[in-house]
Amino acid sequence: MSIEIKALAPAQRNSCPKEYSFGATFSDHMFTQEFDEGKGWHDALISPYHALTLDPSAAVFHYSQEIFEGLKAYRKPDGGINLFRPLDNIKRFNRSAERMVMPKVDEALHLDAIKSLVQLDQAWVPNEQGASLYIRPTMIATTAKLGLGASTSYCHFIITGPAGSYFSGGLTPISVYVADELRRAVKGGVGEAKTGGNYAASLYASEEVKKQGYSQVLWLDAIEGKYIEEVGAMNICFVYEGKHIYTPELSGSILPGITRDSILKIAPTLGYEITEMYLDIETVLQDIKSGKITEVFGCGTAAVISPVGKLGFKGEDFVINDNQTGPVAKALYDELTGIQYGTREDKFGWIESL
Repeated sequence: MSIEIKALAPAQRNSCPKEYSFGATFSDHMFTQEFDEGKGWHDALISPYHALTLDPSAAVFHYSQEIFEGLKAYRKPDGGINLFRPLDNIKRFNRSAERMVMPKVDEALHLDAIKSLVQLDQAWVPNEQGASLYIRPTMIATTAKLGLGASTSYCHFIITGPAGSYFSGGLTPISVYVADELRRAVKGGVGEAKTGGNYAASLYASEEVKKQGYSQVLWLDAIEGKYIEEVGAMNICFVYEGKHIYTPELSGSILPGITRDSILKIAPTLGYEITEMYLDIETVLQDIKSGKITEVFGCGTAAVISPVGKLGFKGEDFVINDNQTGPVAKALYDELTGIQYGTREDKFGWIESL
């Protein structure tokens, strides 16, 4: 199947504005294709950004059959554009689809859609340091029927928009509160799928901790309530004695982050040791107090790397590295973003240049 392109006339197109807001400013065009049982995927189209029309009984509204992804396009110093590990995002998109009983997309067509869309709207890729074009592939269930069961029709779409730093302070430490009562996901559930329900489940705690001055929530496992899982928008890493990075191992309730995997591969090339294991929150807090843990940082597509300067737990605050960005987080950030923006060698074959 080929992708039909119905683009705006050149005179009607816009470029990235000087001021924009991540998640609220969108590029000129979008990709869509439809799926119907017995017919498969059809009508692949890139057209001007527009609203979707759905029946009020569409399954996505009532039974939450929905998945999405997030990746970025980066402006290189020579004006070219890089995509970072797009095939890994596409493969994870299809794993999420399988878990949510949704049809898989053709990987080659999905990648072609992303490349064609970014090329068409390349004027929207920001030039500023640290900025990028965020790409959001999504699939929703569209069958117009009330009744529990997998949908028989779906819409797959991709939208893009300029993005600056995810956190307003950039690479400055954020404060995170450890959820001691509420839980987000459980092993055997859908925590490892990138589906909207996971994020909806985190909102109550997220809004509550914001009132207390914290930026994010750190979730614990839902079985014993003692093992660290992930932050709402990121995976999490702990640095021991400035050289050994520990991160929770994937358990079935943690999203297998692309940035997380990149850190696991980059860190050894910079001389750091890596261990994936179950991390007990009480042990971690004791190790912060004793100084064994010298840095904590989150990692994800939107935030890239975000140092954590303070963990709150049951009314007590645990400050890490005097609430300063540490050298390990900085070194990993510089290496990873250098690869993404094309200023450092891509030793892993992660970059797709347009």
